[in-house]
Amino acid sequence: MSWETEFAELFDRCADSMRFTAYLLCGNWHEAEDVMQSAFMKLYQAGPKLADRSGIEAYLRQVVVRTFLAERRRLRWRREELTDAPPEEIFTAPGAEDGLVVWEALSTLPARQRAVLVLRYWNDMSVEDVAAALGCSSGTVKSQSSKGLLTLRRKLGPGFDRSRQEA
Repeated sequence: MSWETEFAELFDRCADSMRFTAYLLCGNWHEAEDVMQSAFMKLYQAGPKLADRSGIEAYLRQVVVRTFLAERRRLRWRREELTDAPPEEIFTAPGAEDGLVVWEALSTLPARQRAVLVLRYWNDMSVEDVAAALGCSSGTVKSQSSKGLLTLRRKLGPGFDRSRQEA
């Protein structure tokens, strides 16, 4: 099978999940689309050089996360004026209030902690897989996860977890 055909099938199979992972990392659908497209472009260029393509979806997820982290590093140096007002109305599905509250708290975390939490708890990856995806040690994943969860619990308050268990 040619690389173009294999890539097209991979894109059809993984685009939505990679876009959503990027959205969880970015918090913005437009930026998530950019991150996902950049990751697919990088994969397309590297694809013919890959000897073993058996774990290509995990590799693609790693490219998405690293692209997001690289974008965050670049954002520090931009001199754009950010505002609190969104350019468009935010759509909230019925019953999504808890998700929005959690997302708002998650979006305040540093990029690396957010990446660890999204990969560990949304994508259900092991500590070792997250460490491999982020290019760090397992201990770093554990400490970033612990710090991120502690910060989320502090921001959400003690009543948040209990109110979800009662529902």
